[in-house]
Amino acid sequence: MNEYISHPFIKESKLEKRLYQLDLAGKALNEDALIVLPTGLGKTAVAVLVIASRLEKGKCLFLSPTKPLVEQHSRFFNDVLNLSEEEIKVYTGENSPDERKPIWEEGRLIVATPQVIKNDLLADRISLENVAHLTFDEAHRGVGDYAYNYIADRYLKESKNIRILGITASPGSNKEEIREVCENLGLNDVEIKTEKDPEVKKYSYEKIVDWRKVELPEEINEAKEHLEEILKNRMKNLKELGYSKTASKDLSKKKLLNIQEKLQNKLKKKSPNPPKKVYRGLSIQAEAIKLKHLIDVLETEGVEPAIEYIKKIKSEANTSSGSKASKRLINELKFKKASHKLINLDKRHPKLDEAEEIIEDQLRDNPDSRVILFTNYRDSASTLVEDINGNIEYANAVRFVGQSNKENDKGLTQKEQVEIIDKFKEGTYNVLVATSVAEEGLDIPSTDLVIFYEPVPSEIRYIQRKGRTGRQKLGKVKVLISKGTKDEALFWASKKKEEKMENAMEELKDEVNDLDLKGQQKISDFDETKKTENKILVYGDHRELNSGVIEELKNYDVEVDVKQLDVGDYILSKDVCVERKTSEDFVSSIIDRGKRGLFDQANDLIQNYSSPLLIIEGDGIYTSRKVHPNAIRGAISTITVDFKIPIIQTKNQKETASYLFSISKREQENRSKEPRLHAKKSSKTLSEKQEYIISSLPMVGPKTAKNLLKEFKTIRSVFNAEKRDLKKVEGVGEKRAKKIWEILNEKYTSN
Repeated sequence: MNEYISHPFIKESKLEKRLYQLDLAGKALNEDALIVLPTGLGKTAVAVLVIASRLEKGKCLFLSPTKPLVEQHSRFFNDVLNLSEEEIKVYTGENSPDERKPIWEEGRLIVATPQVIKNDLLADRISLENVAHLTFDEAHRGVGDYAYNYIADRYLKESKNIRILGITASPGSNKEEIREVCENLGLNDVEIKTEKDPEVKKYSYEKIVDWRKVELPEEINEAKEHLEEILKNRMKNLKELGYSKTASKDLSKKKLLNIQEKLQNKLKKKSPNPPKKVYRGLSIQAEAIKLKHLIDVLETEGVEPAIEYIKKIKSEANTSSGSKASKRLINELKFKKASHKLINLDKRHPKLDEAEEIIEDQLRDNPDSRVILFTNYRDSASTLVEDINGNIEYANAVRFVGQSNKENDKGLTQKEQVEIIDKFKEGTYNVLVATSVAEEGLDIPSTDLVIFYEPVPSEIRYIQRKGRTGRQKLGKVKVLISKGTKDEALFWASKKKEEKMENAMEELKDEVNDLDLKGQQKISDFDETKKTENKILVYGDHRELNSGVIEELKNYDVEVDVKQLDVGDYILSKDVCVERKTSEDFVSSIIDRGKRGLFDQANDLIQNYSSPLLIIEGDGIYTSRKVHPNAIRGAISTITVDFKIPIIQTKNQKETASYLFSISKREQENRSKEPRLHAKKSSKTLSEKQEYIISSLPMVGPKTAKNLLKEFKTIRSVFNAEKRDLKKVEGVGEKRAKKIWEILNEKYTSN
């Protein structure tokens, strides 16, 4: 007979008593701890035990990376904890800021996504003062600039009753990685249990991993050879230019990207005339990356995803702003041969047949089974769902992808993701074809088969994928591998890394005391230069919450009042308003003329503030988009000379924040100029509206637009003008006249 936990905040006969969970919970109540426990062995149950013991001391906050995970955990807490539904609150971006305020105030246990908590902390909508316990689910994410790190920092500064718990199955394969997570999340103890521990072993279930090799059809190999010959040639070109040490077609994507970075750094030296050799190198490198990706997709995913990628290259090449790399590729004879062979190929990738055979056998023998098929690419997910549903009698497959919308591919909203998972659990769907979004944390006990359509190089992703099965019974894992491709290398790499992590976990159990995490403090705690006696007030636009700048300003002890600003991104005083753009945003605002372009924003600034500023943040202003440097220099010249707006270029968010703080302090402390919300976007005059329409034409800026309207008087006359008449206007030469005439007169064709 199973024994169950007895606790005032835990419902009777709901939480099985497991000694290893009680042991881990006890340690987590005494120290801010990172708990490492294999997937499927109850990390959330440990969190429940700790939360139940901390509820009397104040509010508890449980953070999980995605909305589906938040919904899943919320249901578990409602099922297990002796709290009303009104006391357990789901807190995500689906609620407006006004709706979230009462949710935060009323909830005793808040289950939330980290980004919305971070945003509300940055906007000072909530306080962590009365939070008595903070749980970081999938704590291994606490690296870099992930939202967990900011929340932990604020919690350590604000809470009156601190206790932090991090839970994960895959923290990293060495002490340095674990130390980084602990330092970022304010943890000073690490507790590890593995499946080899006697008290854990009886609750764990075996996962049988079977890898299936398939042979690529000769026709696919022939197309691949054509593409590899082009790639060899491009690598040879890069070596001849001195940008690559090798001409090997097997150079990794990572090393190709390193070449790109080095070339971009050469452009950043701001030479008035960068050598053409650098631009040629960048263009060849771009071709190599496209070819490398296409070959990888063809080898590991199949013909249809490869054809889709070829179409994207052709589509890009056929646009006026298309890259030279794409244009050269589609005109390459061998690329044409490979494309023709693939488009006319009536053969499927053998992985499709193998996957269908595995799924059909599983569902025929076990009709109540649930199968998760992981693939790296959305195009493959769509193809697989269509094929599985069309060819397997017992299957009802569904695609499960992330939220972001990509070209001709709409993502799933968080609500749709939750609905799909529910229907998968219920059995409405029995095959989930998923990208990486399903790798972490999803608890579907009846999943008894996981298929890798292709191996993954990361040991964390390998462990997470495997962890979707073998939770309550024996689990099966099938890994599909194309012979003679990078699939084989990736599989062995992830296996080796997994073994290294498992060995490291065993070693770390005896070495965690050597991590010396006790009493650790963050460097920022000692940075007194960021403090100021009188708090500086800055108004920040709500769209800047995810920029990282407001977060950095908070480190200077600046009060940031987040609002929807009519003009600019930051108001520093009654005179100073700042428009902030990343390098890519700045270039995009020159070529992508939206509702309000760069010069409209500049006009609003000078109309409303006596000392406006433009900050361009980040490197790559001349390389982020395929725009000629002279066009960028022209835009900068117009802003500084015509609009008389100074431009400050910064390296990153941190440097941007330092400028904002310095200017704000000078304005408010030295000149007693408080920030004021007095600006409204200026309404355009009829002339400005006419100029705006004409300036949307290719190669036409504000000055040329004015010249055209002065010459032809009306927009209609400009549109009806012949090329010879257009050329008479100051600033419009042969090339520009041809472009204007073509856009106005060429017949529209839909792709």
